[in-house]
Amino acid sequence: MITASDAAALIREEEEHIAGTYHPLPVVIATGDGAWVTDVDGRRYLDCLAAYSAVNFGHGHPLLVAAAKAQLDRVTLTSRAFHNDRLGPFVTALARLAGKDMVIPMNTGAEAVESGLKVARAWGYRVKGVADGQANIVVADGNFHGRTIAIVGFSNDPVAREGFGPFAPGFRSVPFGDAAAIEAAIDENTVAVLVEPIQGEAGVVVPPADYLPAVREITSRRNVLFIADEIQSGLGRTGATFQCDNVGVVPDLYLLGKALGGGIVPVSAVVGNADIIGVLRPGEHGSTFGGNPLAAAVGLAVIGMLETGEYQRRSKELGERLHAGLHRLVGRGVLAVRGAGLWAGVDIDPALATGREVCELLLERGLLAKDTHDSTIRLAPPLVIEAAEVDWAVEQLEAVLAGLRA
Repeated sequence: MITASDAAALIREEEEHIAGTYHPLPVVIATGDGAWVTDVDGRRYLDCLAAYSAVNFGHGHPLLVAAAKAQLDRVTLTSRAFHNDRLGPFVTALARLAGKDMVIPMNTGAEAVESGLKVARAWGYRVKGVADGQANIVVADGNFHGRTIAIVGFSNDPVAREGFGPFAPGFRSVPFGDAAAIEAAIDENTVAVLVEPIQGEAGVVVPPADYLPAVREITSRRNVLFIADEIQSGLGRTGATFQCDNVGVVPDLYLLGKALGGGIVPVSAVVGNADIIGVLRPGEHGSTFGGNPLAAAVGLAVIGMLETGEYQRRSKELGERLHAGLHRLVGRGVLAVRGAGLWAGVDIDPALATGREVCELLLERGLLAKDTHDSTIRLAPPLVIEAAEVDWAVEQLEAVLAGLRA
């Protein structure tokens, strides 16, 4: 049996040999089941991060594990040099779920974003008629779309950006939530507007209710693509299949990832219609692992679960319970609460503690959460969480804050 001293040794071993790109909480997880994980010392924790929404359906969901195991016995990788029997059903189902007709299968969320940017530029040159090399894309301040060089180049987060230039040109950043600023930034060479419907890494920042509808109207009128990065907000997290559904808009391109792989394998995708995605030609884009049979089998099982509507309903109903509980803490150590569905950004009074310190205290009480931007913590439990567990999570935060205020 692994002991606490073994856990410390495992942390030391990891930190000695891994690049210091993360600052994880001091817990070594060994197993997971539903909304709970267990560390190497046998202690259980309620997972209220769900791997940044990659584990929307809980750890080890039997339907997803069964799909993966069945495919492991058949074939796991063919490359796109050949067809495989899982890819067609997967992209058909994903296109249907999104109300579109074409999919670019990739692996990570950042790859989906990069793929969407390439599609937008190709569409701009080949369909809109923008002069070669002149395309620009409007993005939002506070964005987080990944950590590749192109993406961090249009981030205004100094931690993500500083020390990694020079960066690719062709991006214009405007304040998030300001549709008028988007319109002002668009010119004859603008090919797309890329936004997160809710900004996750920024602290689960929700724009005004009329923001995305206005973006849709502006982009349609100005002949510009509307790209929605639903990598964190999509696939049930906010109480609908996509956060765009909650405000009644349909973008030209969805960027999807995280939960699409069921917490088992990395799966991402760009989903749109053939008149846009179809501008790409053979050899211009691809991925050895994108659309692999194992990923497609798991992704197809994920889509089947979403098609029932059960997880969207759970997120909506339990999310209302979560937010009601969190709002009761405003003025008692919490400054503000934002979010939708089972997704919340909680601003802690910095006079009490940093977000990191609060997460460390929650860890001691058996709850896993993650801080961002100094004094904000994020809560995003798996959608399989139960009502009593939602209440328990709020109670743990309440207890931590009470202790800090004592």
